[in-house]
Amino acid sequence: MDRTMIQSLLEQYRTPLYVFEESLLEERVSLLRRSLPKSVRLCFAVKANPFVGRFLNDIVDRFEICSPGEMYICEKQGLPAEKYVLSGVHKDEPSMRYAFEHGLCGGILTAESMNQFELIVSLASEYGQKVRVMPRLTNGSQFGMDEDETISLIRRCREFKESKDAPVTFAGVHFFSGTQKTSLKKHRRELAMLDDFIDRIREETGLEVPELEYGPGFPAIYFEGEEFDEASYLEEFSTLLAGMRNHIPVTLEMGRGIAASCGSFFSRVADIKHNHGENYAILDAGIHHITYFGQFMAMKHPICEIWPSRKSSEDDPVWNLCGSLCTFNDLLVKKLPVRDLKTGDVMIFKNAGAYCMTEGISLFLSRDLPAVVWMKKNGETQLLRQAEPVWRLNAGIQNY
Repeated sequence: MDRTMIQSLLEQYRTPLYVFEESLLEERVSLLRRSLPKSVRLCFAVKANPFVGRFLNDIVDRFEICSPGEMYICEKQGLPAEKYVLSGVHKDEPSMRYAFEHGLCGGILTAESMNQFELIVSLASEYGQKVRVMPRLTNGSQFGMDEDETISLIRRCREFKESKDAPVTFAGVHFFSGTQKTSLKKHRRELAMLDDFIDRIREETGLEVPELEYGPGFPAIYFEGEEFDEASYLEEFSTLLAGMRNHIPVTLEMGRGIAASCGSFFSRVADIKHNHGENYAILDAGIHHITYFGQFMAMKHPICEIWPSRKSSEDDPVWNLCGSLCTFNDLLVKKLPVRDLKTGDVMIFKNAGAYCMTEGISLFLSRDLPAVVWMKKNGETQLLRQAEPVWRLNAGIQNY
């Protein structure tokens, strides 16, 4: 966003404030489309940024939903159910009944355990609906199932296949092993393992795997000084995909890789002080409002800029940027060189479009949730959420 847009935002809205930009979000999806094989489909992980799903509907193929709340959000935003991937390590019966009763099972339902599978089968039979089930293969964590259990589930799907009233069909295999994966060696190992497992499924069940949904965990750059050649990374990753023995449809599920770059977070300097030779700036936000993956006690400098803008150098005074929480942990940046820092200045934190706004300890100290703004390509803004008071949630007494 340019200077005029920044000034307009600060005149219209009070800080702290999240801003997500349409142009940056579309540019990011376009870059991924250009860089990856044309046949690859994109699935957006709603947990990364539940506010922007409605703006992605025309440019991504699916939405991964990991909780009842995310399912209700997607329904309210009018996202088509045929694009849903109802996922999550915990599927409870009430929310799954809601999904069947409200026509939200038109996409894919993942199964992370045999218990989940049996629940899906039971409800599909009860409601007379046919659904597509995709078992999740574990990476050795609490998520998904091991190879033998996954094979057992697929065999059950084969048994159903022989019945014309089958409540479920086998939709493919889902696999995800973590985020911020900069190592192509890890991708190479994982894709080779998945190739072998697809062969095993064919040999032991007689079924072809219709699709692989793979979470690549593409990294986002959050901190100054980090170097990452994304163009070469995506090119080599694409080569790895193309080199798989099993040429089946592939969907890449990602959140950070799509949304991180579209967001900025604005926080104003509320107070400054000098204690024992250290300079401290108290911001009107804190770690309850913005969290970057890999940030630990502000040891790394997030990519940020100051407004009004000014040039800074290593010779300028260094400041510790602290939040508004009464905890020593509320450090956002340590020893940041800033020239002529004053109260009222605004810090703009970049690449805050994924997880930053939802992973913080938002209810701590009962400070308001910041407003969320969508900025259109023409510079117009739309308020997606006004600043919300938290104290009512923490008061313990209803109807204040």
